[in-house]
Amino acid sequence: MSDNDLTRRTVLRRTAAAGLLATPAMGFLSACVAGGGDGGATDQAEGEKSAENPLGVDPAAPLEVVIFNGGYGEKYATDVHEPLYKTKFPNAQIKHSATQEIATTLQPRFAGGTPPDFVNNSGTKYMDFGTLIQDGQLQDLSELFAAPSVDDPAKKVSDTLVAGTVESGTYNGKPYVLNYVFTVYGLWYSEKLFKEKGWTVPATWADFTALLDKIKAAGMTPYSYAGKNAPYYQYLVILATAAKIGGPDVLKNIDNLADGAWKHPAIKTAATQWAEIGAKYMDKAHEGLIHTEVQLQQNQGKVAIYPSGSWLEAEQSASTPEGFNYAVMPIPSATASDALPATGLYATAGEPYFVSAKGKNPRGGMEYARQMLSKAGAKGFIELNKSLTAVAGAEEGIQLSPGLTSASTVLKAAGANVFSYRFDSWYKELDTELRTATNALMFGRENADQFAERMQKKADAIKADSSITKFTR
Repeated sequence: MSDNDLTRRTVLRRTAAAGLLATPAMGFLSACVAGGGDGGATDQAEGEKSAENPLGVDPAAPLEVVIFNGGYGEKYATDVHEPLYKTKFPNAQIKHSATQEIATTLQPRFAGGTPPDFVNNSGTKYMDFGTLIQDGQLQDLSELFAAPSVDDPAKKVSDTLVAGTVESGTYNGKPYVLNYVFTVYGLWYSEKLFKEKGWTVPATWADFTALLDKIKAAGMTPYSYAGKNAPYYQYLVILATAAKIGGPDVLKNIDNLADGAWKHPAIKTAATQWAEIGAKYMDKAHEGLIHTEVQLQQNQGKVAIYPSGSWLEAEQSASTPEGFNYAVMPIPSATASDALPATGLYATAGEPYFVSAKGKNPRGGMEYARQMLSKAGAKGFIELNKSLTAVAGAEEGIQLSPGLTSASTVLKAAGANVFSYRFDSWYKELDTELRTATNALMFGRENADQFAERMQKKADAIKADSSITKFTR
């Protein structure tokens, strides 16, 4: 997210940061810029706006960038995006750092009023977006998306992005988050293995379980995920199955904390079917493994099918054998009366970045994002990470890897039947509960009814808690 352990969350609910003031900015300061949200005005770097500098960046002001060092690493920032910013503003000093624990590292700085300017807020220990927004810590990115794009000033930045990108980072009408990587989710496998064994990609649930039986007979673990740190990967496929059964509104109602959303028959059917997969085809020891350990087992031919996003190929590049050839299949149809076809797919812009409203250089942070959203910025990321970005058409002219080619193929086949949810970034506590409930379901400690009841109880508690900012779509 990429996570790669995509949007994973284990941080404090509140930062007690509301109303904090940023410290005086370093470098050349020329104005008092509103901090955004509910924060007051603070001294921040600002330059003169022009056609060459549409966001009014102070060309000499320092910029601090913090990157989540996960599946995408940090090389794309140090070797692609930061050089683009430096080329435009050669007198600006960039302070770069990377961490696998964003919240642990940055929470004290936000609470103390000294946040970095630009943050890749991802990983297991990410900061709660709802809390950050409630505390006025995130810069409204409307000005960024309305600015002229780097490659074609006649086009706004928003006009160069894959449809839905801006909306995916919008909270109650304001865009606070840039979701940069366009990720395709599904069930990943080795194309080479399937060809060697004569296995075909299933379209129906009956075909899916028949395939798993064949894999089990061949002496492999048919299906697995990592219970220790990546139950998100598994709850995604449970909810994707529910969306196929009942339609995308099943997920929309969950996002909107609609009464009884988790007790929809589609949720119970999906949970029942996946619990059976857990009981018959998974290795229970994998509940104690992290994602890279299970992924390595897949590379070693011990696990056949693994749920994940299209970052997987890049994340495993060091341990993937020659000719393995990652490929992805959509989740098979669950019933004969599914609302969506078998080609329906969970895909969305992800891997979140934000600009600190109370940082020293929010205008520089927005310009950094504008450079990321250039063709050069996007192509550099694609080439390094084998992942699509939210910049439309940026992959043109690049020889795509097997996994990315497969992801592009299933995305095209899905057509308009692409869906996603938002609750995982809106309500950290709901995500945390769902991770625990998913392990309990898949490893046989709770059944589908208990799963649905547990999640509805947590959703109801969040809905009733007036201290939690609510979001709708």
